[in-house]
Amino acid sequence: MEKVKTYIAAVLAILFWGLSYIWSGRLVAQGIPVEYFLPIRIFFAACLLLIVNLVCGYSLHIHRNHLLTFFLLAACEPFIYFFCETYGIQFTGSPTISSLVIASTPVLAMVAGVVFFKEHITWQHIVGMVICLVGLVLVTKAHRGESRLFYFGLAVLVLAVVAEVAYASLTKALTDGYKPSVIVMYQFFIGSIFFLPLFLTRGMEHYDPDLYNSWSVWEPLLCLCILCSTVAFALWAYAIGQLGVAKSSIFQALNPVVTALAGFILGDEILCGGQWVGLGIAIFGVILTQLNLGSKNLFAKKA
Repeated sequence: MEKVKTYIAAVLAILFWGLSYIWSGRLVAQGIPVEYFLPIRIFFAACLLLIVNLVCGYSLHIHRNHLLTFFLLAACEPFIYFFCETYGIQFTGSPTISSLVIASTPVLAMVAGVVFFKEHITWQHIVGMVICLVGLVLVTKAHRGESRLFYFGLAVLVLAVVAEVAYASLTKALTDGYKPSVIVMYQFFIGSIFFLPLFLTRGMEHYDPDLYNSWSVWEPLLCLCILCSTVAFALWAYAIGQLGVAKSSIFQALNPVVTALAGFILGDEILCGGQWVGLGIAIFGVILTQLNLGSKNLFAKKA
């Protein structure tokens, strides 16, 4: 039953994050600066989590020897990751391409899981990950970046991947001592402090009350705040604690699948026949990484 809950948590988190590319893209398309909506997103999410933690009676005490870990956690995500991810969407001009780059996270996460946490990795996991990535290439191969900053955007997204793997590793180190929602709450409050100078300068530089207070801005912003930050990050912290860094990060390969489907349903992007095939292959690859076929650990020491 615990494994079922873990998989549901991971899938829901990925579902909301996949949709976040669509909602972030809509804000960027309206000229809303990243420095404005990212701080608002994470600060309101932190406030919501504070209320949830108080209602649930969870301990909010942080051990002194974990202060640096929380600081680094917030620096990796939300600050570095969100900043690079959102700018990546802006520079590449495609939510689907951006989510594909982020989907390479399991490659680095697998290495981190083995090196830092001695996690169980088999040929089955590697084959499933490769199959998934092949499917993702099919999903996005029909799209060509038209932005003149396309390749710079790709480089920024790669930095986001590095920050995400570091975040997952730090979260894993904290999950034994804190509730997932408490970890994310402090992560967002500290992250809000990082973003404050950018919010007060570039974020408010071209503030237009008519635009910024319109429903076309607040609708995607509320979705990002409540679903993609408050709910998704709490679910993801729980999934990392149960599955480990490598296996949980493999679920992130589904981000482009969700983004592509959401874009198709909402009319933001059009999928061709090959892309539909790619979606199926990608999903199969993720399922393969989660099945227990009795494979031996590739990195287990021989007696």
